[in-house]
Amino acid sequence: MAKQLLPWTYVLLSLTAAEQPSAPKPVAAPMRSLPWGQMNFLQTTDTHGWHAGHLQEPQYSADWGDYISFAERMHQKADEIGADLLLVDTGDRVEGNGLYDASNPKGRYDYDIFKEQDIDIICTGNHELYQADAAAREYTQTVPNFKGRYLASNLDYIRPDTGERIPMAQRFRKFTTKNQGIRVLAFGFLFDFTGNANNTVVQPVGKTIEEKWFQDAIREDVDLFIVIGHVTLHGPEYKAIFKAIRSQKWDTPIQFFGGHSHIRDFAKYDSKAYGLQSGRYMETVGWMSIDGIKGKGKKGDLKELELRSDMSFQRRYIDNNLFGYRYHTGLNESTFPTEHGQNVSASIHTARKALNLDCFYGCAPKDLWMSRAPYPSDNSLYSWLEKEVLADVATNPKRRDKPRMVIFNTGGMRFDIFKGTFTRDSTYIVSPFVSTLKYIKDVPFKAASQMLPLLNNGGPIFESTKLQPRQLAPPEQLTIHYDIIAPQLPIQDSFISGAAQAPLLSSSPDLVPGYTTKDDAGDDGDDTLHAPISFYKIPNCIQATASMLEKSDPETVDLVFIDFIQPWVLTALRFTGQTYNNSHVENYRPEIFTDLLAGWIKEHWKKDCRS
Repeated sequence: MAKQLLPWTYVLLSLTAAEQPSAPKPVAAPMRSLPWGQMNFLQTTDTHGWHAGHLQEPQYSADWGDYISFAERMHQKADEIGADLLLVDTGDRVEGNGLYDASNPKGRYDYDIFKEQDIDIICTGNHELYQADAAAREYTQTVPNFKGRYLASNLDYIRPDTGERIPMAQRFRKFTTKNQGIRVLAFGFLFDFTGNANNTVVQPVGKTIEEKWFQDAIREDVDLFIVIGHVTLHGPEYKAIFKAIRSQKWDTPIQFFGGHSHIRDFAKYDSKAYGLQSGRYMETVGWMSIDGIKGKGKKGDLKELELRSDMSFQRRYIDNNLFGYRYHTGLNESTFPTEHGQNVSASIHTARKALNLDCFYGCAPKDLWMSRAPYPSDNSLYSWLEKEVLADVATNPKRRDKPRMVIFNTGGMRFDIFKGTFTRDSTYIVSPFVSTLKYIKDVPFKAASQMLPLLNNGGPIFESTKLQPRQLAPPEQLTIHYDIIAPQLPIQDSFISGAAQAPLLSSSPDLVPGYTTKDDAGDDGDDTLHAPISFYKIPNCIQATASMLEKSDPETVDLVFIDFIQPWVLTALRFTGQTYNNSHVENYRPEIFTDLLAGWIKEHWKKDCRS
């Protein structure tokens, strides 16, 4: 299969709005083409409900309907050249956007929207499992929506009617591809997650790979193993699976697909085993191509496929916008969309209207960044939360005058705030969870004052438990361990609210900020050339104080915290010599934090900036 390894090409397609009426127009940019092989893949992961696309960022503004059109056009191209194309999704489809979170029940529209994509292999993420009702919906809706294609190699479900423990879905799938006749065996895993609701059971990967069904499966005579999972590519789970497969099949190609840490990543395990991870939030669609697979040809055809001396594994990270989709398909505004894709885009628009997601809440006075600004700083989302919001919303009328410390984990905030209009949808994008504020009253100040350092520094106090302090931070922080400070380059304003941006006509155009990925294969994986952006490390938790004494420390304080971090707080308190347990924890405010945040926005950002 010939490779399309073209140099950077400047493409000036006709720029028109994405399918969602309020989405900004896609931006012309330098592009890399997609390399095709015998076997090709499109991957999504960690979409978290962003199926309407990014309505404030043009480079990620395509919606799920546009992705459906793209996949259908790429399937047509695959059939024309005799290649195979499979679609993969590796979980965390829920929690993070109003399209999922604003409905009652959650996902009322989103499950039906998502199922319209013809995904070949799909698995669970941890966010499908935090809440028992979400896990139930996964079993009763998503699993049947993708019957025969949903894989749950190490995940079980507890039936509510009988209490019986059963597999969430089938453990593996064996099939032969349409055009190349490649014999595939696929698994679908979740990392060793322990925060799941009690109607699910996540079995550790190390235990699963010892079971007879898995050992039998990896002895099957196939041409390719595919391992998808909500697992980081360089984590211990995939290393164990790779080792297990290689113990029986030393030469069979293995393609891994990962997720969870919200990054673009590519991993090499050996010369015939690689992994791809495709970012987050419908910013990225991953492309993977494999050439050189040796097999038996199509079913019923004993003629062996052409033997190749070397295999190749190549990847691209596709920016989710119509400009790139049209470039990669060679189509234009009128020829690109399919009827199916357009219908799904219309359904998304209808759902957004029904959920009133464009309802105006306020006007953000400036950009506030999770990791693109250092903490602490004036442009840090967490500095704003710490200085302006937490002490204000964390107020119990009965204990208003009591000194209090308010602790919030940084992973409780999920996205940046952009200067300008802040809507109902923005609230769920920034704070999607159903968490509430809890407290322990009258905690000795000396013990309470040690909480923030202990939660941020970790150490021996958590090593004897299954609690990892890094789980308190955003997923992006899991695999990046140092600040990445981008050079100052001329850039376009990436957040537009008015007319379309002009095509790039200069030989040295200004670039939109975005991903500049470096992975195990180098720095040529992104399909679009961007100006680099900075990434700063942030702490696991932040803290605000209120009603403190002016000239001295109080003897005791109310220790207020978001409910998600309760196990870590109690563990840290025990380390200081306190004997608090779950029975000492009380509700501080009845509202979920998302509603408290929305109320603060409406009160403090009243200026109308919609004109």
